Parts: sequence; C-alpha cells; structure tokens
Amino acid sequence: MFPLPQKESRAPTACPGLASAQDLDSNHGDGLERECSRKPERKLPEFSGVGDAPATVPSDSAYLSSRGSVIKWFWDSAEEGYRTYHMDEYDEEKNPSGIINMGTSENKLCFDLLSSRLSQSDMLRVEPSLLQYPDWRGHLFLREEVARFLSFYCKSPAPLKPENVVVLNGCASVFSALATVLCEVGEAFLIPAPYYGAITQHIYLYGGIRLVCVYLDSEATGLDTRPFQLSVEKLEMALQRANSEGVKVKGLILINPQNPLGDVYSPGELRDYLEFAKRHELHVMVDEVYMLSVFEESAGYHSVLSLEGLPDPQRTHVMWAASKDFGMSGLRFGTLYTENRDVATAVASLCRYHGLSGLVQHQMAQLLRDQGDCLDWISQVYLPANHARLKAAHTYVAGELRALGIPFLSGGAGFFLWIDLRKAPPTLQYLPEPTFKEEMLLWRRFLDNKVLLSCGKAFECKEPGWFRLVFSDQAHRLCLGMQRVRWVLEGKPQVPEDSPSYQSQEPGGQCR
Repeated sequence: MFPLPQKESRAPTACPGLASAQDLDSNHGDGLERECSRKPERKLPEFSGVGDAPATVPSDSAYLSSRGSVIKWFWDSAEEGYRTYHMDEYDEEKNPSGIINMGTSENKLCFDLLSSRLSQSDMLRVEPSLLQYPDWRGHLFLREEVARFLSFYCKSPAPLKPENVVVLNGCASVFSALATVLCEVGEAFLIPAPYYGAITQHIYLYGGIRLVCVYLDSEATGLDTRPFQLSVEKLEMALQRANSEGVKVKGLILINPQNPLGDVYSPGELRDYLEFAKRHELHVMVDEVYMLSVFEESAGYHSVLSLEGLPDPQRTHVMWAASKDFGMSGLRFGTLYTENRDVATAVASLCRYHGLSGLVQHQMAQLLRDQGDCLDWISQVYLPANHARLKAAHTYVAGELRALGIPFLSGGAGFFLWIDLRKAPPTLQYLPEPTFKEEMLLWRRFLDNKVLLSCGKAFECKEPGWFRLVFSDQAHRLCLGMQRVRWVLEGKPQVPEDSPSYQSQEPGGQCR
C-alpha cells in the first residue's frame, strides 16, 4: 500500500448533508459528480428535522411548502456538473469533443450480453395479472426467484424465504422507505465516511433522518492494516459523540463492497460490526449492490447473509439491486431482505409509491431464474464475461494512473478507483492549497477539459484531494477520458474542438 501523510484526526460529528441525487430522475445518474459544483456561498442546513430547514433554506417559490423548498434546494444546488455533461455528452460520431463521463458509477461493458438475453422470447410475456395491481411487496413469482437468487449467490446457510423479500424500484427507494419506517424525524444513522453521498438525500427527503459520519483516516495507524479502515472502536467513538450532542442514533449503514473505496469487509469484520450494533440495539442497513461485481478473487467477498447465525436478525436488513451487477440502472429494480415482519410490512406499504410494473417484474424473474439448476446464463455466461471486462478495464486505468505517478486505492470490487490527487510530482501542482475550494477548482478543470469525475467532498471525505474515477466503460471512451485526465494534470490546454475519436479491438483492448 502506498505511503500517505498523516492527517490530524477529526472527531465524528453529524454529516452536513450532501445533496447528491441518484434517483430523483432516472436520467440523472448517481448525482455525485454534481456535488463538487455547489456554489460555495450556499450553505447546507443543519438537518435535525424537516421543521428546522426553512430557517436556513429560503424559499424562492410562493408555490412550495417549506419542505418543498428544501427538496427543490437539493435539486437546484447540485445540478451544474451533470447538466453540463448532458448538454455536451460525448458521442464518437456526432460529438467526439464532448464530455466523457467517468463520474457516474454505471457498468457499460456488457450491453451486448444483456441486450441478447433481454430480447429472448421468454422475456416478452403479457397476461392480465401483469397489467393489474400486484401485491405491493412484489409478485410472489418474483419474490420466490429473488429468494432463490440471493440464497445461491449470497451463500446463505439456509434457503432464504420469499416472505422476507420486498421488491422496490431501486436501492434509493429501499433506503428511503426503510429509513422512514425505522426512525423518527431528526434521528440518525451512523455511516463510515467516505461513503456514497446520495444516501444523505435518500434518507432525508422523506424521513427527515440524519447521518452521523464515522470519519476514516487515509493513514493506517494503530491496529489498522489498511487506509480508511473501519473499526468497532471508531464506531463506539462516533456513537458516544452523537449521544453527547443529543443526537439519537437508531442504526448503522454498511456498504459492502464499499463505495467509493472498493473495499470488501471480511466475515470477521462484519460480525464485529453486527455485534456492536446488537449491544446498542441498533438496526443495520447493509447495501450489497456491488456483490457480483467483485472481479478479483483475492478480494474474498462474503455477504452478510452468508454468516451463520446473525447476531440480531430482527435488526439486520439487506438490500441489493440490478443497477450495478447487471448494468441496468435504468430498469429500476431493488430488493430488501429482512426477517423482521413488521419492517417488511411497513416498507411494503410504501411500495405503492415505489413499485415496479408487472412487465418488469416478469423480466426480472426470468433473468434471475438463469442460475442454479436452470440455464446457468448468469454464472456461466454473464458473470465470467463481466468480471473479465471489469478486470481488463481496471488494469488499463490503473496502469495509466501509475504512469502518471498517481496513488490510488482499489479493493478489486466495484467500478471505480479512489485516486489521491493531494500531492503532485515536483513539476506539477494539483491542489495549490489543501482545501475543498481547491478540490472544486480541480474538478472544474477536469470538466472544462471534457472529462467528468466525482470529487471527494461528494463522499464526505474529510481530506481534500481525493477523487473517484469510474472505469467500467468501453475502451475507446476510457482511452480518451484518461488522455483528458492527463492533459489536466500536466497543465496542457483544453481539449481541442477537433479531438479525434478513439476505437479499440475488444473491451479493455489497446487504444489505437
């Protein structure tokens, strides 16, 4: 692991509430790249509850309630980067000098496989029950397939039960619904930081729920064996600090594999975190949305559902979606697995606002059925190809970063590298000062040079200068995107209007 300068520790406090917007609209990506474009003079409200927000977020509309003004503020204050991207999106033929998106975590490597599978005749079925109101938890045939699918790929000790499955339109909806039914307004969840910043918005907009950050250090110290390592001691400190400030903590959020770090928690670490939560009677929301996107076998991924005897199964709630592992973020499918029937029922009641059409439920059931004793398309065709393509793309981008002398973290899972631009080679200067203002200016230079990244502030990283770079894209776009990254870091002129297009032989192949 590369050496990192030691930073002064910062006590865990309530996160200030980043406004990333993954699922406000299906056309708006994961929203994190927009966080860096916030106007510095606009201050985030201290979200202790919906009723407190209007004092710090003035309404610019006579038509909105105070709550509506806050919701609109989230949208308005984080739009610049993604709006700019959509107005000037790269197209190899029509707009070769457009913006390359290396900020949104989407898998664009396997459209050929998915298109072929989703076009097969078994996917095209229309019958009366699919056009009528379903059980709000999801059609039973889909929940049965989800239970079988998760049992197989999560390696659960015993078969998972369909009655513990609730189906929603994406993990953002799972977060929103689950947090709303678990917490009162103004209560909070612990979350290790850096973390996927859109979660702030997912749990706040409906439930008025806060996040208490457990800030992790880039320098491995004490008993840590890697940078940004989570420990029970750090969780205890964050909980104590929240209690001392009068913040009621109701749960813990874990992302495994982690976003943006790409880390994978070991079974021992998972059990330690769950035991901590049980001692304090905390719910645990476990986001496993990248569980099938572990492309390095050495990462040794284990689902929380693989553990023998969960410490507190009534307070352990697991979510997964097709957005990442199947590269179908536009399909909007997510699922919750919980043994707590009260929680499942309460979330299901909200599914009337977050449900899937019957036709999509049929398609998802057919897709998930391709495993185990059935067609084995997932395990024998899709996953091997997807992992090979992810690994090839990762290898290319990692090589380019090494050639530039840029340190990075990667745990062999997910679609991204966590890159460290705090220190530049002697002849270059990425951040003249170690401030988030300078981080934002660097983000802007990337955007001006037609490449969109996500800055560390969007993930509530406490140290300015970290960026998330997404590599799960076709080779010709990766090559051009990395060329533009190089231009920015080497201080070269902005991308020329007649920038050439790039092509490749195969995904992950050499640029030419």
